[in-house]
Amino acid sequence: ELGDAPLSLDPAASQVMGPHQGGLCVFAGMVRDHAMGRAVVSIEYSAYDAMARGVMERIVMTSEEQHSATVACHHRVGHLRVGDLAVVIAAAAPHREACFAACRQVIEELKKDVPIWKKEFGEDGAVWVGMGP
Repeated sequence: ELGDAPLSLDPAASQVMGPHQGGLCVFAGMVRDHAMGRAVVSIEYSAYDAMARGVMERIVMTSEEQHSATVACHHRVGHLRVGDLAVVIAAAAPHREACFAACRQVIEELKKDVPIWKKEFGEDGAVWVGMGP
């Protein structure tokens, strides 16, 4: 899922839980108050919506197949303040190893491949993150 509504852990966890699952791993990425040695007040995420959704779906499906897990991935776009949840990933599987592996794979590939951009706002101005050479 990709949208501008505030995120919560429960919807993602509920999507993947079931009687055949023995473990649940949830990762939540939050907006922190600092980055690269500067204070951060808020951030703004923007995305190439259609492409981002397609890449997110591919990442989730690949992780599910590789780890025999059920995975949910929710990412927020728009203006977020310090402490807000930016991303929630939940993975459930019969055994814990698969949950951890699936969750880690999704967040790592999400950060690398999904066309979502971040602009950090601080007292000294705004900076696009990851846009340099």
